[in-house]
Amino acid sequence: MAITRDLIINGEHVPAASGKRTDDINPYTGEVYATVAAASPEDMTRAVDAAAAAFESWAATSPTARAKIFLKAADLLEERTEQAVQVMAQEVGGVRPWAEFNAHLAANILRSAAAATTAPQGEVLATDLPGKYSMAIRQPYGVVAALSPWNAPLILGIRSIAIPLAVGNTAVVKPSEDAPLACGLFLADALLDAGLPEGVLNVATNAREDAADVVSTLISDERVRCVNFTGSTGVGRTIGTLAAQNLKPAELELGGKNSLVVLKDADLEYAAQAATFGAFMNAGQICMSVDRVIVDRTVAEEFT
Repeated sequence: MAITRDLIINGEHVPAASGKRTDDINPYTGEVYATVAAASPEDMTRAVDAAAAAFESWAATSPTARAKIFLKAADLLEERTEQAVQVMAQEVGGVRPWAEFNAHLAANILRSAAAATTAPQGEVLATDLPGKYSMAIRQPYGVVAALSPWNAPLILGIRSIAIPLAVGNTAVVKPSEDAPLACGLFLADALLDAGLPEGVLNVATNAREDAADVVSTLISDERVRCVNFTGSTGVGRTIGTLAAQNLKPAELELGGKNSLVVLKDADLEYAAQAATFGAFMNAGQICMSVDRVIVDRTVAEEFT
């Protein structure tokens, strides 16, 4: 039986206002793994409402209290590694070692975020006024929009929200249509179970055909102060343009071309193994996968 999940808004699991749902397909079998609520622009606004309402209280929460939540969530993610393995296998076709690595690193990202809550913030600025000093203080933005990808869903999903939440922002996550559980709902479950207050983290899943409308609504909302997106260059260009039109900063990690250089004094057996692993681990669906190999001409034939 397929898993059924709703939106997470203000700490509650709620259906889309329209009642619309969308299928989450297992890419290996082509069968339905889960059905999730398909948010409309109205639902996205509800999610921002919740995040905006929770911001003042969360920003005022002590760093130590925030850190405790993140450390507990990290432990929960590790305890749920086997569940993560099953979710990633069914949702994105991820193999066990890759899923276990995702769970382990996602937990450690949360621990790093917990440490960041008490890191020194701000700086003393130079001034020409005698006997005076100027000071810069870092403050949270407010509501952050996080658009998380499917290829390393636990790692990149948690990365999109860990530091923003840790330093006092609230967030609305729009996970990839290809991994709404792994890069959205599954991670939110751990944080909410660890004691994250209602409204601090909201997850709005969507149908693929509605993506443009719900993302535009999210980024255009004046209460959303910052945007982060990991994904393709084409979609990133659209996200960056929307953010610029609304005069808000956007963090974009997009497609690239990663080179492996093999010099003439290299251990060629090792280099060939490294090139193969680097290119084809997780079917090459990793941000820093090897896309081209540049080899010194004198060893190119042997390397090949």
